[in-house]
Amino acid sequence: MPVSGEPVRLGLIGDAIAQSRAPSMHERAGALIGLDVRYDRLVPAELGASFEDVVSRARENGYRGLNITYPYKERVVPLVSVEDLRVARLGAVNTVLFEPDGPRGYNTDYSGFLAAYRRGRGKAPAGAVCMVGAGGVGRAVAFGLLELGVTRLRLVDTDRARSRQLAGELRTSAPHVDIDVSIDVADGARGADGLINCTPLGMVGHDGTPIPRGLMTGAAWVFDAVYTPPRTLFLRDAEALGLTIMSGVELFFYQGLHAFSLFHGRDLDEADLRTLLDIA
Repeated sequence: MPVSGEPVRLGLIGDAIAQSRAPSMHERAGALIGLDVRYDRLVPAELGASFEDVVSRARENGYRGLNITYPYKERVVPLVSVEDLRVARLGAVNTVLFEPDGPRGYNTDYSGFLAAYRRGRGKAPAGAVCMVGAGGVGRAVAFGLLELGVTRLRLVDTDRARSRQLAGELRTSAPHVDIDVSIDVADGARGADGLINCTPLGMVGHDGTPIPRGLMTGAAWVFDAVYTPPRTLFLRDAEALGLTIMSGVELFFYQGLHAFSLFHGRDLDEADLRTLLDIA
């Protein structure tokens, strides 16, 4: 389908985003419906500007919206208005729309994780879960777990104050769920049905795994928020043990699909986008 009209300008703000597939995804998806989309990588350090200045300049330069990634998902919250109460309680935003009355914030990590989990496990409840990483994407995933039948949640993060804050907010929303924090992965993984990575560990430039293979015994499923590479060491270890694995590629796909609808006010056929991106 030929593209027409003025280019729709979008951007991604984050650190270490050189390998991000978001620009290609949004530009190619736009072409599917006849839109000329220009999607830029915006790294504050490379631009010699603060994160806040980069957001402001994008608005002044006519960008339709932005995706926000590590480590700015919490930092952007004071700069936007958030209308959805479910997103407001997350305290993290990954999608910004520039509207005439000001920038609005959304979280398609949250909706994207729910969609990715349900595609991988259907209606199976999450059960007892150990999640490593309580930052921006971790917040979205943790609140998503409350909708997926989590019965016990162990938050493991080196920043104990951050994990305690998240645990407190989760308890307020779901007092019936057993929620605790730890800095010890072995303690957090003990007895878990599901194991989740919401840290950069395993992505390009951040070698390693959040949960060694020896601690995965007894689990049934794992989810990795990392999508570059698609098969991290964490996922390969879990697959070797026969666990159900859910790659961050699915989160990337769904958060992008949902952000596309917000940016353009139009839904894109999921099957068409999977075919375009060669995602099975």
